[in-house]
Amino acid sequence: MSKAKNSNPSEEVDLGQLFKMIGSAFTRLYKFIGSTFNHFFLAFVWLILFVKKRIIILSVAGFFGLMAGIVLDMSIAPTYKSTLSVKQNYETGENLYESINYYNGLLKDKDYKILGGLLGVTETATQDIVGFEIEPIITDNEYLVMFNKYIRDLDSLAASKIEYKEYVNNIREYKHSYQQISIKSKTRADFKGVFTNIINNIETNSFFVNEQAKDILELQQTKQALETSLAQSDSLQQTYKRVLESSKDSQSDAEIGITFEGTNESEKTKEFELYINDIELRERIVKIQRELKDKENIIDMISSKQDNGFEDDTKEFLGVDIPFKLFYMVLALTVVFVVMLGKEFLTFLENYKPAKN
Repeated sequence: MSKAKNSNPSEEVDLGQLFKMIGSAFTRLYKFIGSTFNHFFLAFVWLILFVKKRIIILSVAGFFGLMAGIVLDMSIAPTYKSTLSVKQNYETGENLYESINYYNGLLKDKDYKILGGLLGVTETATQDIVGFEIEPIITDNEYLVMFNKYIRDLDSLAASKIEYKEYVNNIREYKHSYQQISIKSKTRADFKGVFTNIINNIETNSFFVNEQAKDILELQQTKQALETSLAQSDSLQQTYKRVLESSKDSQSDAEIGITFEGTNESEKTKEFELYINDIELRERIVKIQRELKDKENIIDMISSKQDNGFEDDTKEFLGVDIPFKLFYMVLALTVVFVVMLGKEFLTFLENYKPAKN
């Protein structure tokens, strides 16, 4: 009894210390969260005051940047953009992207003669081309559908380790079936022939030609086999119909072995089974015909805006397309802001004195 009585105070002390440790842990957590929000708030207030003190300088920089953009927009010759949307029926994306990079390299090196020969235009016409671009045509919803489909094919352990953003970042842009090719030029020219030659240069690749021939041959043989099976199914179906008709006349159901409506459900008529098989064969033939249509072209040209192109008055800034007139205003504001921020930081370093122990 004395031992039990002596252990109770010790247990109470241990529990008290445990609750005290838990309470102090929560207190430190709350203090950390509060300190973090406090620092963010102070940084936000400091930034507002920083901009407020220099609002005149930033306004002047933005004004002169806007004026420069307007003047340059009026003085510099416009750039015209023509686009073509394509669908890849084979894995041609890597070759297509490499071809676009090669064309841009020829432009950079001013090899207009070689480029003109590849694209089927004159050397003079290639000198008006500013550059080539290619990008996938895909939406965030399509990315999400692809991700969900990919996750379903994995086991639960592997799927739990894959994040959506990581999945999207690891997809190569040329892997997407739908792509958009763009040509920027100094003149409003018709680039229909150029787009056609870009696609033809890929479609004449011997590897893709052989892959196309093998796929078409395989599909044609499969279609032929299915059509033969369908013909045999139709013939067998006609035979069963004749048997049914003769069974009605002779009234010898048991001898023929055919069951009718009202008999055991497990003993279905062969005629119905043949009918279902007939439908399945026809569906497979229709599907193969669609696949054959898809394989007719290595790359399908879907839609284009190459008739004289359209004026492209935007410039890219930090991944965002900005109108040309506003581009220099944003650029001027950014440069001035960064310079003033850097100056403020250097002043802080000069006045900084580490705390003495």
